[in-house]
Amino acid sequence: MKVAIIVPMAEEAEYYGQHFHSDNKKMFGSTAFEHFSVNGNDVYIGLSGIGKVNAAMNLTALLANEDIDLIFMTGSAGSMQEDVHQKDLILPNAFTYHDAHNTRAGNYVEGQIPQEPAQFELNSSARQAFLNYLKENNIDFKEGLIVTGDSFIASNEQKDEIKKNFPNALGVEMEGAAFAQVAHKFNVPLVALRAISDNGDEGADEDFDTFVKEVGQKAATIISSYLEKEVLN
Repeated sequence: MKVAIIVPMAEEAEYYGQHFHSDNKKMFGSTAFEHFSVNGNDVYIGLSGIGKVNAAMNLTALLANEDIDLIFMTGSAGSMQEDVHQKDLILPNAFTYHDAHNTRAGNYVEGQIPQEPAQFELNSSARQAFLNYLKENNIDFKEGLIVTGDSFIASNEQKDEIKKNFPNALGVEMEGAAFAQVAHKFNVPLVALRAISDNGDEGADEDFDTFVKEVGQKAATIISSYLEKEVLN
């Protein structure tokens, strides 16, 4: 199986570089993907860059040139709920855009891009297998919606505005819905795992700088262990 691991930031991907290393690199889009074998699987790891355009561009470049069977996305997110705390793991079951407002363009809901699904749901058998792995290994996680936009959320005012449209969103970040939209177009299953780095409030910038590497490693450690232990089909 060909597996892609794509991560927005170098700080979030540092563990992968320490744990896996290959001199076999190839450029896809503006990203150099390392290529190596893990447990019989061809694995490609690359940094997408920050934001929706970078995410979509670099994942598209990979999928257009390699016959990828499964995509893993890891990294950090800000909390959108009082019971979602720093270092918590979120396994998204759907992504949407919190900054897409097209309800007056037709029969669309908040977060929906015209002529695209209302949300990009992650409901593949690959995701279910990973969910089972988390449960079997007693790894705590929360499951739900994550919303995506091109702004770093760092105030309660911003959070409250997003929650008007997405009251059940667990987390907010800058790439996930773009990854999910590209994966949907290419019909490749996406498994995402975000770890909470900050509360999306007035202290978010300081908290993010403090915790982004730690929570990125937390998510990356689980993905790495999963690839090494499980036989993927």
